[in-house]
Amino acid sequence: MDISFVDLNQQFRRLEPELRRRFDNVFAHGQYVMGPEIMELERELADFVSVRRVIGCASGTDALLMPLMAYEVGPGDAIFTTPFTFIATAEVIALLGATPVFVDIDPQTFNIDPASLARSVERVLAAGTLRPRGIIPVDLFGVPADYDALKPIADQHQLFVLEDAAQSFGAWYHGRRAGSLGDVAATSFFPAKPLGAFGDGGAIFTNDDDFADALGSIRVHGQSGDRYNNVRIGLNARLDTLQAAVVLAKMKVFEDELDTRQRVAARYSERLRDNVRVPHVPEGIVSSWAQYSIVSEHRDDIRSALTSAGIPTAIYYPIPLHLQSVFAHLGHRVGDFPICEEISAKIFSLPLHPYLSDAQIDLICDRIIAAVRV
Repeated sequence: MDISFVDLNQQFRRLEPELRRRFDNVFAHGQYVMGPEIMELERELADFVSVRRVIGCASGTDALLMPLMAYEVGPGDAIFTTPFTFIATAEVIALLGATPVFVDIDPQTFNIDPASLARSVERVLAAGTLRPRGIIPVDLFGVPADYDALKPIADQHQLFVLEDAAQSFGAWYHGRRAGSLGDVAATSFFPAKPLGAFGDGGAIFTNDDDFADALGSIRVHGQSGDRYNNVRIGLNARLDTLQAAVVLAKMKVFEDELDTRQRVAARYSERLRDNVRVPHVPEGIVSSWAQYSIVSEHRDDIRSALTSAGIPTAIYYPIPLHLQSVFAHLGHRVGDFPICEEISAKIFSLPLHPYLSDAQIDLICDRIIAAVRV
């Protein structure tokens, strides 16, 4: 039985007529940079998330970097985030000369832990060498972070909250969509995301018109009105018109695919909960299931059994950021963030996409259960 980790081929076959129609429209008008599809997509995304403004950009990394630039983050600033994430979340902080301050994770959701965050902010203030400026929570694997607990900490210390919704786009948090949960939010349209393009792309979400205007300027080399009048240092971070066309086509089935992801995840959890640690989704939250990640002391044995059956797996994330050589200058050691380190040694992800059949899910689960019970 052929099983893909993410099956983009079946999705393409489902959407091929609409995708080709969208492509033909772009080829006909010839506006390959900042074409009308960009504004159309920004309007649709704003309506979907229920925010005032959306700024499309070239990647999920740019979607994180540009708000930090708009906040004028720089040397001496401390930005608090999780070490249990992809490098881009902390990379954008370092790119601006600021300091990523890592915070351990919640033992159930694996998102940034609010209590640990509060202690970390106090430590930075007491040390007096860095200026606390902002928080970047990561909505890991599709589950939004605990924003109701994070926001009072941010308000107390006048910190902005930049929601990293690269994995949670489409999720719900107590009646609000991911992408609307911080002062500003970023998402990615990398092809493997729940809502992906055919290449790189991203978007930024905000209710602040002035902030959105600044982001729009940063997106195009800091321009203001006249393309040769530059008012700030910016980037070439425009979303490609053809990628916007792809995302627009996929928006037509996105809600249906989100529902199907719920079915797949529910079947996994029902079959596996007595044999491995299955994902925890807090009450009031609906995950977008960017990944289905399980935790087990028998990770290597299970992965080996799955590999022998032709079933792909992945580890997100094998080396926490605080232990990676790029951040060695921060002086962290093994044991600094024990929950993060423990989870990274035991976690791995299973195939999850809207086109996974019950028979395929059951085969995967049978292999896992057999490996655990050996």
